[in-house]
Amino acid sequence: MTMGFLSSPSSASLAAPVMEVVRKVEAKYPALLFKQQLTAYVEKISGIIRENLKKELSSLLSLCIQAPRTSKGVARTGRSFAKDSPTDHWQSIIESLNTLLCTLKENFVPPVLTQKIFTQTFSYINVQLFNSLLLRRDCCTFSNEEYVKAGLAELELWCSQAKEEYAGPSWDELKHIRQAVGFLVIHQKYRISYDEITNDLCPILSVQQLYRICTLYWDGNYNTRSVSPYVISSMKMLMAEDSNDALSDSFLLDDNSSIPFSVDDLTSSLQEKDFSDVKPAEGEVNNIGEHLSCFQLLNYGGINQKSRSGPRKTPVSFVKCYLQMQM
Repeated sequence: MTMGFLSSPSSASLAAPVMEVVRKVEAKYPALLFKQQLTAYVEKISGIIRENLKKELSSLLSLCIQAPRTSKGVARTGRSFAKDSPTDHWQSIIESLNTLLCTLKENFVPPVLTQKIFTQTFSYINVQLFNSLLLRRDCCTFSNEEYVKAGLAELELWCSQAKEEYAGPSWDELKHIRQAVGFLVIHQKYRISYDEITNDLCPILSVQQLYRICTLYWDGNYNTRSVSPYVISSMKMLMAEDSNDALSDSFLLDDNSSIPFSVDDLTSSLQEKDFSDVKPAEGEVNNIGEHLSCFQLLNYGGINQKSRSGPRKTPVSFVKCYLQMQM
């Protein structure tokens, strides 16, 4: 008779529970090595997922910074954006986020890792939109910022629907573009003082970034004005005082592509399952160590070596893993 892949002859009695057959083996250094390897693998895989999503969003974000034009070449206002929602570039971004979220859920990716992937993605969106605002004068207009504001509202709604369990602090990663857009869509900016801008409206933006936004701003639809000359003068004075600081010359944001996390973050979000009442298939109790020998972890630190006092032993955690695969 042909033996199964996990079958082997055994004359041992199956009366004793699995937990009495095996004993827990202290494996400090092999366990540490395994955690390090697991962390490296998860970081690699999550990085690939993140980069693929960033490539997908890159072309869309370059279009989201500018409002769609009418047939006469005039930028549409915020009131007309809803008419284009089925084909809107912002909707394409939402669809990409939903597709990835469904994929992660279907593959039982831990919520803590899902949070970090989306948090990093929203950070990328923030960098791309905000830097485009600082570099392109054609993007720094009233109508464009109305369009971006409407798109940001869609992202906020997505975070609310995905819930904190999966979205995490993603919405907070958009703080630069949110504050800049919120300031630029104010009609009477010339009445706002510098202190009001820095303390209330845009506390996270630097003087260099504020100066760049205020000097690039223009409005071809409503002819709204930028800030007063006095505010511009105050910004120039502050920038002159900071001219000796090398970091003051940089007003663009950097894209941080790292996703820091630890294995403890993942394990803390997993639900522990008890397999103590599960009995293995007949003939498997004395051969669990043989079947699990393919795990490299068992080859470290003498875990897979015969004990002086008896037959080969296997850590309880791997027995649970084995039993789970048999269910």
